[in-house]
Amino acid sequence: MNSKLTIRAARREDSALILQFIRELAEYERLLHEVTATEQQLAEAIFGPRPFAEVVIAEWDSEAAGFALFFANFSTFLASPGMYLEDLFVRPEFRGEGIGKALLAHLAGIVIRRGWGRLDWSVLDWNRPAIEFYDRIGARHLDDWLQYRLDGPALGEVAGFAAPGGNE
Repeated sequence: MNSKLTIRAARREDSALILQFIRELAEYERLLHEVTATEQQLAEAIFGPRPFAEVVIAEWDSEAAGFALFFANFSTFLASPGMYLEDLFVRPEFRGEGIGKALLAHLAGIVIRRGWGRLDWSVLDWNRPAIEFYDRIGARHLDDWLQYRLDGPALGEVAGFAAPGGNE
């Protein structure tokens, strides 16, 4: 029997599956303790009146095998939107079948069809299998850029610097 891969847009009823994929990815990345998202929060953020992200699901013989969660960003240099890939995950039992590459190809196609300028993502520096995969497909590692994050108490502290009565 030949296995068949399909990639489809996620639906609201996939919210529990998306959260499960997020947890599996976080466990692989040794970050499960940081996952606080709930199924309801995800459903609202992805499928609510103002969606903040999109998700595609890879199915192998109709079984959920992987997913990608992404959202639009913006390049001032290109004066064009781009795609930021937040999460890409293929369950271990489905790895080696080309699903990760198919997900990236699907996302690249979305970028092109939408007329966007680029596809960006981050990878943990210890994740050699992912880094080697990205190198093999021709992705560029941006050595001269460091990623920063402002969250938790520091985020609140910096927000306190805002001018009184400031607008969004």
